[in-house]
Amino acid sequence: MLSRSLLREAWAEPGRLPELLAMFALRHMGPPAGRAVERLRRERPEATPAELRALVSARGRRTVTTEGAFVGGPFILLIPVAFCGALLIQARTILELAGLNGQDTSAPERAAELLVLQGVYADTAAAEAGLRARPEPAEDDTRPRPGRIASLWNLTMRMARLLGILTPDDGGRGRLARLGQWALLGVVLLTGLVAPLVWLPYLGVTYHRATTRLTDRATLFYFGTRDPRPPRTGRLQPEMVASALRALASIVVPVVAAALVLFSDHELGGGRWPLLALVIVAAPVVVGGVWLWSHHSKRRSR
Repeated sequence: MLSRSLLREAWAEPGRLPELLAMFALRHMGPPAGRAVERLRRERPEATPAELRALVSARGRRTVTTEGAFVGGPFILLIPVAFCGALLIQARTILELAGLNGQDTSAPERAAELLVLQGVYADTAAAEAGLRARPEPAEDDTRPRPGRIASLWNLTMRMARLLGILTPDDGGRGRLARLGQWALLGVVLLTGLVAPLVWLPYLGVTYHRATTRLTDRATLFYFGTRDPRPPRTGRLQPEMVASALRALASIVVPVVAAALVLFSDHELGGGRWPLLALVIVAAPVVVGGVWLWSHHSKRRSR
């Protein structure tokens, strides 16, 4: 899987995650992005440039939403893999937008442009310098190295910022809005330990908003204009409805299982509480495992 390969590279050099992502995307997604643009033009010869841009942007948002948000509380260690997958989908969308503008999707300049669009660098000259730079470890560096958990946490936070999950466009609402966002993230994280699929609607909505902002910046960067967004119809997207239903099911199953233990005569180790604790721990793992297996089975069958 591409996301796991990128994660291994980033684990070795966590401080260069943005640059590694840009170079990785250019190598593995540049040629496919160019072919996708050519195929889209053949299939839609009557489409205007604005319509083609809208199709590419909408497909990118939809893919990030449906493919990126697939982890739950018991599988929290898979969150970095999901974040990597979402970042690569976003990068692929940017490359396709560049291709629609007549740019070579495999040219080295695209990596620098991706870093600028992600907000890592202010301009392409600085981004190109950052891509060329290779930090040299100091010989007298005796600082303690972070542990594996701390390294994984730091890497995950870096990916979340690149995705736009932790740095939303708050419209000037300031610190209060950021505190509210962190509070919501904490509630979702804690709830996900018991109801694993609550991540699906939360990440789905977050990915959709962040990817929309990114494609808006890319359209302005490559075409000099930001295309008007289609008016909201008020209709719920089928993907989000399905995610919400799965999240609700992941809440109902542990609650029902715990209720059955409380109102039954079953015991474990001479008491009811050890059995209740086992059910509370096992139910989310079973629910998340069944959904994860189903998700990967559908992907293999496509």
